[in-house]
Amino acid sequence: MPPYRHISVAVPLLAERENLPLLLSRLRAQTFRNFTLYLCVNNEEQGFGFDENQECLHLLQQVTDLPLVVIDRSSPGQGWTGKKKGVGWARKLLFERIMADHDDRELVVSLDADTDFDPDYLAAVLLTMNAHPASSAFAVPYYHPLSGTDALDRPLLRYECYMRHYLINLLLISSPYAFTALGSAIVFPLWAYRRVGGITPLQGGEDFYLLQKFAKTGTIERCFAAPVHSRLTVRPQGRPSQRVPFGTGPAVAAGLDIMATRYPFYAPAGFAAVKATYDAFPALYDHDIETPMSAFLRQQLATDDLWQPLRRNFHTLQHFIHACTERVDGLRILQYLKANPAFRLPDEAQPVHFHTDPIPVLDAFRNRLFDQEMSLRQKCASASPA
Repeated sequence: MPPYRHISVAVPLLAERENLPLLLSRLRAQTFRNFTLYLCVNNEEQGFGFDENQECLHLLQQVTDLPLVVIDRSSPGQGWTGKKKGVGWARKLLFERIMADHDDRELVVSLDADTDFDPDYLAAVLLTMNAHPASSAFAVPYYHPLSGTDALDRPLLRYECYMRHYLINLLLISSPYAFTALGSAIVFPLWAYRRVGGITPLQGGEDFYLLQKFAKTGTIERCFAAPVHSRLTVRPQGRPSQRVPFGTGPAVAAGLDIMATRYPFYAPAGFAAVKATYDAFPALYDHDIETPMSAFLRQQLATDDLWQPLRRNFHTLQHFIHACTERVDGLRILQYLKANPAFRLPDEAQPVHFHTDPIPVLDAFRNRLFDQEMSLRQKCASASPA
């Protein structure tokens, strides 16, 4: 394959007047310069964010030192109406415009306006994807900076530790769905995006479903290629927000008290049950056997015949196993863990106490999880063919 040579940076903007100058300055500082910045300034028709968005549009009109493409879904008559609205639709419009402007060898870097990154970020992305030209996507490592405000940093650290604990356990069982989906931390080539049929423009979670599509049809990279520093990350703000129904912003806004219920740490036994189910796929090609997830899947899929339809449609063991893996996907895994109370670990089972321990203690715990996650990401990359 010819190497990737150009990057399209895609950023949805909603009421980001405060963050936009920093985003532009970070892009001006990039050591790799062959990129175009695509922005979708969006809000409901003269709804929330309208005034700030008009300021953003005015600011962008003054930019002459960066290649810009601005999609205006904010000005009067251009805002969202009806059901087609929100960040999912903004990303969809951005990706569609990039597809119209470029061929399949274009790299797309999905960012958010509140995300910080180093001057060599785009260069590292290009290096990584050229080192793995057959990969469908790159789930970029992330790290939330702390605000210095206790009431915000506690739920942020609790939520990030939940995400890292979950990913670590998926990595330990070599799940194909071992990724953390953040819209500010996704990279993909256009050929892979076209192959999966594009993004589903949801109000929230569109990043998860897009990465899941990439996982079902190809390989997702999880760490930067050597010799990039192992701690290179994107750094999205952990600000409270109600712009989307779930994710970091709503979790921080909801506060610490709901975390144990809404975002529990799951026991290793739950992930072991998922692995045992995956390990049973070769045997299921020949005959039905009960797996740890069978009862859940029968209820979830409203059928007692889980595997015979797949045997009829997929006539080789390899294709059958792939079909099983698509059926028991990342969403099903999370639903299965949520459905079994025995798999939930109370916060008291963790080595820190999020309500009472000092922030530096909680941050140190976050950093231990980060180090473990990065080590496992690297091992997965080392075990995968380039």
